[in-house]
Amino acid sequence: MRFTDRRHAGRSLAEWLRSPDDDTAGAAEAGVWPYGAADPLVLALPRGGVPVAAEVAREFRAPLDVLVARKIGVPGSPETGIGAIVAEEPPVFDRRALQFLGLAEEELAPSVARERAELHRREDLYRRGRPEPGITGRTVLLVDDGLATGLTALAALRHLRRRQPAHLTLAAPVGSRNAVGELSEEADRVLVLHQPHHFRAVGEWYDDFGQVSDDEVIALLGTSSSVA
Repeated sequence: MRFTDRRHAGRSLAEWLRSPDDDTAGAAEAGVWPYGAADPLVLALPRGGVPVAAEVAREFRAPLDVLVARKIGVPGSPETGIGAIVAEEPPVFDRRALQFLGLAEEELAPSVARERAELHRREDLYRRGRPEPGITGRTVLLVDDGLATGLTALAALRHLRRRQPAHLTLAAPVGSRNAVGELSEEADRVLVLHQPHHFRAVGEWYDDFGQVSDDEVIALLGTSSSVA
């Protein structure tokens, strides 16, 4: 299974989530929220998760907002994630990777500080004065464009769990089986449409996996159901 782009992935995911023939998703007709009746909310992990989540929110006529998380990269190889942060939460690190690379958390403090600053910049940019959405007692569906290591989703799920949602589901179009298994301990449900046996990177399952711009995120949030 491959996706043309993130919009296509989002439509495919939304259709699967509401499919009455899929026991893992639960029966639901179009426009009906299938994951509990408690005040639904779709949260996207920007930037790549926003086009995917926008299609899901549109399908279920649910409000859309973002939860900004940032990856902490390996020094000298910033694209290789070794941790993640959300809000003012302490970093979540892959401790096995830290040990393998001979790194201490303290050595990553400059990277954490830089990513924290970028996280707040994006929060301010995307929210434009809007308050953060309420989470307590709500049915929350967290959406990303794919799960590789799952570190960013892990940090996001732990942050959300502390805010006491009524139900917390993580959904993605594609993901590694290892990440899905580990994240299943953090969410009430982890629903991933495509879990290939051989998984190397999220982008290999997309024809177009170009970077999503801040402007695109802002536009999608502006045209989707807003969060009060």
